Amino acid sequence: MAPKPEDEWSTALSHLVLGVVSLHAAVSTAQASRGAAAGFLLQVLAATTMLAPGIAPHEDCLSGAWVATVIGLPLLAFDFHWCTNGHLMCAGCFIHLLADARLKEEQATCPNCRCEISKSLCCRNLAVEKAVSELPSECGFCLRQFPRSLLERHQKEECQDRVTQCKYKRIGCPWHGPFHELTVHEAACAHPTKTGNELMEILDEMDQSHRKEMQLYNSIFSLLSFEKIGYTEVQFRPYRTDDFITRLYYETPRFTVLNQTWVLKARVNDSERNPNLSCKRTLSFQLLLKSKVTAPLECSFLLLKGPYDDVRISPVIYHFVFTNESNETDYVPLPIIDSVECNKLLAAKNINLRLFLFQIQK
Repeated sequence: MAPKPEDEWSTALSHLVLGVVSLHAAVSTAQASRGAAAGFLLQVLAATTMLAPGIAPHEDCLSGAWVATVIGLPLLAFDFHWCTNGHLMCAGCFIHLLADARLKEEQATCPNCRCEISKSLCCRNLAVEKAVSELPSECGFCLRQFPRSLLERHQKEECQDRVTQCKYKRIGCPWHGPFHELTVHEAACAHPTKTGNELMEILDEMDQSHRKEMQLYNSIFSLLSFEKIGYTEVQFRPYRTDDFITRLYYETPRFTVLNQTWVLKARVNDSERNPNLSCKRTLSFQLLLKSKVTAPLECSFLLLKGPYDDVRISPVIYHFVFTNESNETDYVPLPIIDSVECNKLLAAKNINLRLFLFQIQK
């Protein structure tokens, strides 16, 4: 079917606007980043080619993909995914879309064209990531502009206005300030001249937080000396409750550790009614003993990330005494770092973790 004249005019106008926007972007970024400017000039050339007689885009969505690329580039982060129609999503938004779809029991879709998206259907766009890494970005300390690929190094190592701490912070100096004032402060810092008694009081306070960390690691090392230790890889699979308003929960298949049969369950935001409406997301889990025991079974247990996962989990040790009458623990927090890590788990098809069980001998 031949395209309608009004469709041709609409397509031509979109490419004309694209060319003007790309040209303006190329001029704006020429001084800060020649690489990014060259990329925008290529887009000007592409838009001009589309306006040439006899050449038409294969799909109407192609122009939308170009516009989304040009306008969105200065706003997005380094990792980009694109749908089958070419629309771009930064990594954070992509994971958030997948997590929201899991919570609402829907198929995740592209926010632009509503086509289906998933980790298997979408892939990273390395060309866009390279172009974005050369776009100018403002340093939050000195307000100078640098290519994004160099900004992190500048802020951590080179910027004279970056926030730093006194080298005497280990003996209690609380000073924070710009790097260019550090030398003057350290020359006049009063902490090196404090008496031993004054320093001991400061060090005692600092040691309290250090003791909590050491207590955790010492507890783990102590558990490793137990006679009966077991561990296994567990896979949480998503399910829905049978309630009128269904809720998402996770459950593992039955597994055997320490010659007993177990199951793990997990829930989102402690079964909050609409966790998809909350920005803060958490996971909690419960360990259930499915075997019958002849005597109380006292155990310590902890969950860690699996061998091939990148989720960040802080180890926390939990204790429980299992009996035939009390064979399931309360729900306890899965110690992930923040809601971003929780979205990573929700976006995955299954959650893969490693469970350690330590049987306490009487």
